[in-house]
Amino acid sequence: MVTTSEVSVSITVDNPQYINHIARDLKELGSVEVEQDQTIICIVGDFRTEKTGSAPEIFEALDTIPLKMISYGGSPYSISLLIDTKDKINALQLLNKYLFNQ
Repeated sequence: MVTTSEVSVSITVDNPQYINHIARDLKELGSVEVEQDQTIICIVGDFRTEKTGSAPEIFEALDTIPLKMISYGGSPYSISLLIDTKDKINALQLLNKYLFNQ
């Protein structure tokens, strides 16, 4: 997962085996922060730019969960969110309740 802004680039790494090496190399380009115990939740649906709905419901459902990263645009059929692993079960239950059990 990759997100960018005018001043930063955020990435996720699925195998932490080389995280120290990766961080050391990236420090040559700028400041680096490493966060552990994060979870990616990927919501699959039809998020084409000409459609409305869905995305606002996702963010409303998760309004009590701190979102670390939001990635959209690589595919019009998914939105990926990065959250603390400790919030994973609650986030999944909220999404299920809000999107499917209304």
